[in-house]
Amino acid sequence: MPKARCRPAILATCLTALLAGACGRAVPAADGPPAPDISAVPAQPAPAEPLRRPNVIFILADDLDLELGSMAVMPQVRQLLADQGTSLDSHYISFPTCCPSRSTMLRGQYVHSHRILTNAPPAGGYEKILPLGLESSTVGVWLQDAGYRTVYSGKYLNGYPLPSDPLRVPPGWSEWYSPVDETAYGSFDYRMNENGSLVSYGSRPEDHITDVLGGHAEAALRRAITDPRPFFIHLSTFAPHAPAVPAPRHKDLFPDARVPRTAAFDEVDVSDKPSRIQFLPPLHPDQMATMDVEHRARLQSLQAVDELVARLMAVLSETGHRDDTYVIFSSDNGYHLGQHRLLAGKTTAYEEDIHVPFIIRGPDIPAGRRVSGLLTGNVDLAPTLAELAGAAVPAFVEGRSLLTLLRGEPIDRALWRQAYLLEGYAGGYRSQRGTPVASPVLGLPGFGVIAPPDDFDLTDSRTPAEIAQEAPNPTREVHVGLRTPRFTFVEIKPAELEFYDNLADPLQLDNLAASLPPAYLAALSAWAAELHACQGADCRALESRPLPEPPVTPRPTATTARTPATGASATPALATTTAPPDPTASSVATEAPPGMSPTPPGSWPTLHLPLTLRRQPPVSAAPAASRSAAARVKRPSRARP
Repeated sequence: MPKARCRPAILATCLTALLAGACGRAVPAADGPPAPDISAVPAQPAPAEPLRRPNVIFILADDLDLELGSMAVMPQVRQLLADQGTSLDSHYISFPTCCPSRSTMLRGQYVHSHRILTNAPPAGGYEKILPLGLESSTVGVWLQDAGYRTVYSGKYLNGYPLPSDPLRVPPGWSEWYSPVDETAYGSFDYRMNENGSLVSYGSRPEDHITDVLGGHAEAALRRAITDPRPFFIHLSTFAPHAPAVPAPRHKDLFPDARVPRTAAFDEVDVSDKPSRIQFLPPLHPDQMATMDVEHRARLQSLQAVDELVARLMAVLSETGHRDDTYVIFSSDNGYHLGQHRLLAGKTTAYEEDIHVPFIIRGPDIPAGRRVSGLLTGNVDLAPTLAELAGAAVPAFVEGRSLLTLLRGEPIDRALWRQAYLLEGYAGGYRSQRGTPVASPVLGLPGFGVIAPPDDFDLTDSRTPAEIAQEAPNPTREVHVGLRTPRFTFVEIKPAELEFYDNLADPLQLDNLAASLPPAYLAALSAWAAELHACQGADCRALESRPLPEPPVTPRPTATTARTPATGASATPALATTTAPPDPTASSVATEAPPGMSPTPPGSWPTLHLPLTLRRQPPVSAAPAASRSAAARVKRPSRARP
């Protein structure tokens, strides 16, 4: 990436002028716990000459959805980041699962290349990361080598740390603050590795995990005043991951919140979906009630994250770094709650799981701008950060820097990414330590340590040593597919297809695979297979191929235009649902993001424990891809609870 080497000089000139002038207006510091004790921070040698390069703060939420409306309750993120920066509306996660996605962000590789396939051994997790040596080259290492003071605060990679080395600080980080206990998912009563020292936190309000992690980031910002080096802070929250325990000050908020009752929620007719979805019975009212309570808890837990953003922006103003710091906000994956009859979780290729926010503000980033129709993803984060910092990018990196796009410079659509790889794997879904965490919010003991698998996920009994050096193989693949600016194509293993026109059918109700020409589907399958085997720069070249010639654009069907059934609100609670922009129109929308605080209607039902459900036979014995469009007739909508 030759441009990465010439950007720093330009940035240095611009930032020198910025720093010579007036800094951003100071604003009062946000309320929150006191800054943590920093006596354990190791002394760091400073370079002989100050580096005039931009600072970077990357805030990563855990399981934050975009499609279900959780961003609606984060006004500080909207006002301080989105309204003052640029939002990427076509940002996707290749495999929406915590550890694989976070590994992709740290290294700029697709999952099939870094080989961290799941959250826990033997297919993934920290136990597999160590023998593969992946920590030796991450974005933290690259930026530290480029002269940055690097700070990590928060959730790292699932399975960290190993019981045999609980105080390990991974390479590439000048400061390190990360929990060593699974109990951190419950927000209280956990221990942290703070620069090689073990520090315990209890159950006091000020011990809430989001506030503590934000306090470490704030302290790092204040130390930057006397440090001539630029800083990179990676702040990774646990919210809104289950069990989604909110800070005590937020536990009574959103009493009327419930999962949006769109037509995708408890989808009426799944006869055109893959067999694994056809097996799922309609949702029981008790399951819906449980998901409503989880949705409310998720919204509550995000309030501390929203306050954290305001707190850090206030400190940036106070310390004079508001104008020379990039602030990025995103999530490791999305989340589904009842869509297509799926219980709470992730890992699928549906929009709820793969579509996440990406917002950036900072030097030369246009304010109030939204970019649509140009595909970006989690594989792009590391090379983008590297170019911002002027750091060298290893040859194994498969993502692309987004800096030109983010700055609003002209983009040749024909040369941009035409398809983003979707991949999914099974196996390894078990607690890293076998210590369940109770959820006082949901009333379910042992819920939420690692997001529970959907009932079609598999397991693997082999040890980490047996597969540490093994590349992905067909026995563990669940799906491979493509997200284009308009369509989603997914090949479910072993031989089922899904194809959605996301412009005409944003809720992905109608699988069109059975009605498309076999040659067109074969072309997409071959393209996905090539991407699934790509390495390094070849991935970028394959992504930028011209799209295969599509058939006549499918027309919306009656089910595509369905409104929520009788008994559901026409306006989903705390959510807005709009069709994605037409990619044939202008690729960049400059309007400010719409208001994101609709009034929630109704109230959530009384909680009951979910029933144990038996598998039911699929609606149709024939695979979805083998039925003709004429033979596939959608049943009328039934009333929703």
